[in-house]
Amino acid sequence: MAATKTPQISIIGSLNIDFVTTTPRCPVAGETLTATSLSVSAGGKGGNQAVACGRSSFTSESTQDVSVSMIGAVGADDPYYTSLLKPALERSGVNTTAIEQSSVQTGSASIVVEEMNGENRIMVVPGANHAGMMTGVAPILSALEKEEPDVVVLQGEIPRSTTIGLLEHFNAGNKAKVVFNPAPVFPEGIPLSALQGTAVLIMNETEVVQMMESIGVPSDGELVPESAAKVFHERAGVEIVLVTLGAQGVCYSTRSGKSGTVPGVKVAKVVDTTAAGDTFVGYFATAVARLLATGQSLEAFDDVQSAVEKANAAAAMCVQRQGAMQSIPFAYDL
Repeated sequence: MAATKTPQISIIGSLNIDFVTTTPRCPVAGETLTATSLSVSAGGKGGNQAVACGRSSFTSESTQDVSVSMIGAVGADDPYYTSLLKPALERSGVNTTAIEQSSVQTGSASIVVEEMNGENRIMVVPGANHAGMMTGVAPILSALEKEEPDVVVLQGEIPRSTTIGLLEHFNAGNKAKVVFNPAPVFPEGIPLSALQGTAVLIMNETEVVQMMESIGVPSDGELVPESAAKVFHERAGVEIVLVTLGAQGVCYSTRSGKSGTVPGVKVAKVVDTTAAGDTFVGYFATAVARLLATGQSLEAFDDVQSAVEKANAAAAMCVQRQGAMQSIPFAYDL
């Protein structure tokens, strides 16, 4: 079915500057190592997912079929924003007009990547992501007034109270549907009342256990993705649950009864896993927005598996490249 209007996605989340150090291995306590390289790049889970949404909507180098906007905050007069972050977003087809210039410094992430396996360790300074309009629901909703999004994408790198307030607002029968990636999971979790009615919940294996515990379902130590998905369908009314399993692939489940596992994509070499999860989220959110723009409901989403396969393929391409935003592929490259 053809879209009745241009699909709209709004990403509400973090914007960071990433300082990435590549090293043969991580030093132990008290040890100094000679690292291989240091790079400075644009990142933040919100920014990464916005770029993934933007790039997944380019059906060719000149054709973008989904409108994507970023709601977030950066430090005022930050040279890294004007030289790195803003250009990276805009080159990916993301509207940046709703990004607030804050009196607090831009958020940052210090990332250590091990050369032998591409695994990363990340330390985040929230900065502007936890200041200004990001500390309240009303200013964010005001920034969204002109957007009328079909899909709102949320993560866990802005204040918990703001995230909970946004979930409660959009899940209360609002036109926009929420794609929620609770990463990192807040230590206090997300209350069941806020999660109730979420359209799409995307988690990795660790996040599933943490989220189950936060809604009062303790883990028995062995994760069965299909059983976990059923918990979120039954207790929180979540329409689609996706559990990413790294190299093992992705388990998907819908409230209407569709389920399955998409195998992992084998790659020659894993270089950097930093933005793989964000790439997956952005690509799947774009597929959801395209469906909703046709006037159909998520219950009519018959192509969940193909959407997961495409998102998985994009994430697999991402891990073969260095960096965060710059490693996310355009759809026409897949």
